[in-house]
Order: sequence, then C-alpha cells, then structure tokens
Amino acid sequence: MMSILSYISPCAPRRGMLAVVALLVATALPASAMPGGGKTPRAIVEAQQDAPPQLKGVDVEEHLGEPVPLTTRFIDVNGQDVTLGSVLPKTLPTLLTLVYYNCPMLCNLVLNAQVKSMRELGLELGRDYEAVTISVDPEDTPAMSNERRRKHLQSMGKPESAPWHFLTGTDEQIHRIADAVGFKYTYDASTKQYAHPAVVMVLTPEGSISRYLYGTDFPAKDMKLALLEAAGGRVGTSFDRVVMSCFKYDTATRRYGFYIFGFIRLGGMAVFLALATMLIYFWRRELKKGAAA
Repeated sequence: MMSILSYISPCAPRRGMLAVVALLVATALPASAMPGGGKTPRAIVEAQQDAPPQLKGVDVEEHLGEPVPLTTRFIDVNGQDVTLGSVLPKTLPTLLTLVYYNCPMLCNLVLNAQVKSMRELGLELGRDYEAVTISVDPEDTPAMSNERRRKHLQSMGKPESAPWHFLTGTDEQIHRIADAVGFKYTYDASTKQYAHPAVVMVLTPEGSISRYLYGTDFPAKDMKLALLEAAGGRVGTSFDRVVMSCFKYDTATRRYGFYIFGFIRLGGMAVFLALATMLIYFWRRELKKGAAA
C-alpha cells in the first residue's frame, strides 16, 4: 500500500487523501470483511444463473442421421387420419417445421422466412422437394391448418394441391416427433403460449434428419444446398450438383461456406479435361499428317 500511496502528492487535500486510502483498503480487504460479508443474496445468484421460466427447456438437440418415427399418426387439413410416413415423399427431401397457429410472433417469422426462401430456391415444390408443418399445440384444428396452408401457398403463387402438408395431432403424437428431431419446447401457462426454437429441419427421402437451418432468416443458398445434400444429388440440375461440391456446411456458423478443396478439385478436373482435349486435338492432327504423307 505504501508504494502506491507514495505516488500521491503530499499537497493533495486531506479529504481526497482519505477517500483514496479508503478505496485502497476496501480493495485490499477480503470480501468477507466487507458489508454483507461478501455473500450475494441467493435470489440474485439464481436470477443471474437461471433462464427466464418461459425459456427453460427450449433448445435444439441435433439428431443428425437419425430417422423420424414414420408411423406417428396425425390429422391432415381435410380431417383425415394419416401417418407421417404416408405424407412424406419417398424420393424427395422434405422441409419439416414445428410451429403453432396462435403464436404471436416467432412462428410467423419462421414460416414467412421459409416461404421467402422457397420462392427464391430455384427448386420446384413437388418436383424437387416437399414440405411438412406440424403444430405443437394439440388444441389447433385441421381448419386452422387449412387456413394457414392456403395463405402460404397463395403467397408463393402455388395451387392448393401443392404438396405442403399441415398436420395436427395429440400431445403424445407431437412430442414423439419433437423428441425424435430434438425440438425442445415448453408451454408457459401464465401467457398461454409455447416457447420454442426457430428452426427448419431437412429430411432425406428415407425420412432421416439431414440438416438443421436456424433463425428467422434462411438464405436461399443455404436451404437449396441443404435440400440438394439431403437428396444425395438426386434433385436439381447438373450445374447445381457441381456448385454443391464447392460449398460445405460449417457447424460453427451454421451456414454453408465456400469449400476451397472442392473448388480445387473442380479446377483440377477442368484443367485435366482441357489438357486431354488439347492432346487429342494434336494427336488427331498428327495422324492426319501421317496419312497425307
């Protein structure tokens, strides 16, 4: 302490000197010697450590490569009893979303962002992929499903026959799917709302989880690459499959980024084809010269 005090001018006012000394003593003393004994009230500690009640249990636990239970039964927009497997295409990837229709904000943001990306994909709903939306609220009805489905298809300029399936079900059926895909949500009785993550799952044609797309904005590039990846190159154009080899999913950013080694492979193939073409050209020219002689 003396070495620090030696830097204080002897001409400093007495009150200022006392304030500095008090500050230095306070910093030197252990927390237990301070007022309150250094013990932070439990209520404050818990408030700092715990998530708000409505957010507890809200998370996504990725189950990449795992199958969804295709035998789970739901009700479609026509009030018909269906299994998840019966509405999933057997040859195309699927965009799977879990929402509820009375959601005041987040569900609308997720579905609107999904619609926006679907419009910009360059892939055709029904030809290259399909979509399934399941309500997590067992109180939602087929009529509500039909109304939401109609509005979203209309905003995409798609007919009502387009394969975007909206399903409702019991709490048990909903949790069976949610648990399979790692979609952790909870009901807040005080607000009568569901707290849930913002995510779109991409399923393979076989019904396994291929990719998770997070947030309330899904870049069309990311969604397209995820669908191409889930389909194993079975959808899209030949150019799409070439482009896909130059991008790779980054688990840190949760986005598809430029893949330098894929680009190098592509460039190497292009150079090889160019050299092969040139060699064939000169070889054929030499043959012609030999024949003419």
